[in-house]
Amino acid sequence: MPKKTKKAIRREWTKEDIKELKAHSKARTPVLKIAKMTKRTEAALRQKALTLGIGLGHQR
Repeated sequence: MPKKTKKAIRREWTKEDIKELKAHSKARTPVLKIAKMTKRTEAALRQKALTLGIGLGHQR
């Protein structure tokens, strides 16, 4: 019997979500913590930050 794969649940980014992401970027909140709070994956957060031109987490 084939395995059931988990289907991705896509949610649109609201203005409030973007505002929150920018605030976390400024506060240097760890990406894992943001992911748990927003119920989005780390990859989704990093991708959105990249398109917005903001940094996430700490810079090395």
